[in-house]
Amino acid sequence: MSPAGAWYEDLCGGFNLRCSSVNPPMLLQETSAGDLLTKASAQGDIEEVKRLLHQERIHPDCLNHFGRTALQVMMFGSTSVASELLKQGATANIQDSHGITPAHDAARTGFLDTLQILVQYGADLNVPDVSGSLPIHLALREGHLPVVVYLAPRSNLQHHDREGRTPLQLASMLDPSLAAVLEQYT
Repeated sequence: MSPAGAWYEDLCGGFNLRCSSVNPPMLLQETSAGDLLTKASAQGDIEEVKRLLHQERIHPDCLNHFGRTALQVMMFGSTSVASELLKQGATANIQDSHGITPAHDAARTGFLDTLQILVQYGADLNVPDVSGSLPIHLALREGHLPVVVYLAPRSNLQHHDREGRTPLQLASMLDPSLAAVLEQYT
């Protein structure tokens, strides 16, 4: 088996799906499958996502030509897309080259409903990105109070980002009302 084939087999859990071919000439088709799924996910097209997952049997962790999965590029307000991808085995804690997980993206953009679905399917809220930030750091920076309230009891509030700030220290610098929320959990 070629190294590329082994990698795809590992990525897709050894399943014989469109994204798990071990034949190197199939890499173009595998990327095309990933492109189709990520496009439908980014557009929030749940019917196309379901068709690609169930009829075309594209694995939810199949990569597009940018090396990203459907969960990483999905329309974050589309909870039905998030749920379907996760139900079909998408990796909730997948990280990009910057260490950013879908939970980081949902927290940064303020999509609490999507964040809750990610957590329901096992998203770890205490995985830092390359800047050392947890999802709560990002929600604080963006001022997403409902997301901060949700994350506070689920996050390691003693974690320091690369600048040495805990979530409470960051909140104190940004907005006293955010700091007040975190103080309840420290």
